[in-house]
Amino acid sequence: MSTAKKIPVRLCVGCGEMKPKKEMIRVLKISDDEFIIDKTGRKNGRGAYICSSKECLEKAISNHGLERSFKMKIDKEVYDRLRESL
Repeated sequence: MSTAKKIPVRLCVGCGEMKPKKEMIRVLKISDDEFIIDKTGRKNGRGAYICSSKECLEKAISNHGLERSFKMKIDKEVYDRLRESL
């Protein structure tokens, strides 16, 4: 009897769809005002996920998805770094 391995899924803060964790970008809050893009998905801290498409990033900016997830105002430079990584 074989068991299928579960694939972890996460919710995109832009489009609201559940997708596999490996296909998404993790934005990580490591201190009060510092955000980084976690490419490994293993660093400690509060994280939020965005699909790796420009449309989802623009939706997350317009609907304040990251701000709701982190419960704080996000600087424009964080969004600029996300645009560069896509």
